[in-house]
Amino acid sequence: MGNIVAIVGRPNVGKSTFFNRLIKRREAIVDAVSGVTRDRHYGKTDWNGREFSLIDTGGYVVGSDDIFEAEIDKQVELAIDEADAIVFMVDVETGITGMDQDVANLLRKVEKPVFLVVNKVDNNKRAEDAVEFYSLGLGDYFTIASINGSGTGDLLDAVVDALPEKEEVEEQQLPRFAVVGRPNAGKSSFINALIGEERYIVTDIAGTTRDAIDTKYNRFGFEFNLVDTAGIRRKSKVKEDLEFYSVMRSVRAIEHSDVCLLVIDATRGFDGQVQNIFWLAERNRKGIVILVNKWDLVEKETKTAKEFEKHIRKEIAPFTDVPIIFISVLNKQRIFKAIETAVEVYKNRTKRIKTSVLNDVLLPIIEHNPPPAYKGKYVKIKYIMQLPTPQPQFAFFCNLPQYIKEPYKRFLENQLRNHFDFHGVPVSVYMRKK
Repeated sequence: MGNIVAIVGRPNVGKSTFFNRLIKRREAIVDAVSGVTRDRHYGKTDWNGREFSLIDTGGYVVGSDDIFEAEIDKQVELAIDEADAIVFMVDVETGITGMDQDVANLLRKVEKPVFLVVNKVDNNKRAEDAVEFYSLGLGDYFTIASINGSGTGDLLDAVVDALPEKEEVEEQQLPRFAVVGRPNAGKSSFINALIGEERYIVTDIAGTTRDAIDTKYNRFGFEFNLVDTAGIRRKSKVKEDLEFYSVMRSVRAIEHSDVCLLVIDATRGFDGQVQNIFWLAERNRKGIVILVNKWDLVEKETKTAKEFEKHIRKEIAPFTDVPIIFISVLNKQRIFKAIETAVEVYKNRTKRIKTSVLNDVLLPIIEHNPPPAYKGKYVKIKYIMQLPTPQPQFAFFCNLPQYIKEPYKRFLENQLRNHFDFHGVPVSVYMRKK
């Protein structure tokens, strides 16, 4: 299970630079989605083999300084609620400001690990200036220069050490379906419509994720846990519509699920925030089903379902092999189709393909369409196997793995999809040295 680390602090102290540094390092390795960079304020990174999600709270504040004050308090409180550890960043150039003081006051009461990080310390003079931050009452601090990365290693060592070891206790290995999406897209109503008929509920168990409610659900002879991120009313001072809030909740729910049901409000379309949630699920290698809700409210002359679907597939490329279902929670249209589809996606995600079958089917195709020669060298793929991971990952063993480029990997992925049905599931293709 992933830990969450939140970066808090007032604007312009360098939170985003620090965040981008960590995420880029990781994305360079993991995430070669052909030149696609998306506007993100959260991502995964790892340090010393411990993987965690990083959330930059700064990316969500918009507005003038007086709005900042209130927003930052909200964000710090959210971070306190949701994250496993908090990095509080301050800036040595400006010294302690009133806003820093406010944040420190909130953080001093926290039981969780808090790391005070003084940024922009790139010479000895500044290292001496940093001493004033002791007066924030948060104990020792770390000095870094996020622009060139100096000092980040020691900080990350400490952060990773402080992260709670996630207990991997899942008594019953029931599949978990998370219902995610923007606020007001109809997540709660979807769940209520599903569960409306009392006799299907087996039990309500307090969510192992500490804040999502799990409902054990049994229908069509299939048992699973429904993870509801919407059903919790939190402190009233956190506005329900805060985007950051919904993203924080989605991060946790997605990491703890097998399949994500992404509910979209058809009247708002597949906008940036929804895309963020989609990519988060995709990066976490979860099964995905897209549910377009409130389709009954869309002016039909201007848009047909086909066009709308085409638009979504364009936005989610290259991972377009995803079920898109038009539902109406209000009229209870196709909500069971949604669950049946989630079940199929779950089965696809846990599918195991025999090595002999893989090789029999794919090697002749590869023979016919070999990887392009590179610098006069021919790449020979000799053998294929599925890796023993919770989601579909395949290793293609060959003589020169480094010469196989992204387009050919996509070709291999498409062959896997054509022959073995991984509808709704991200598939990873790795090239290995024979």
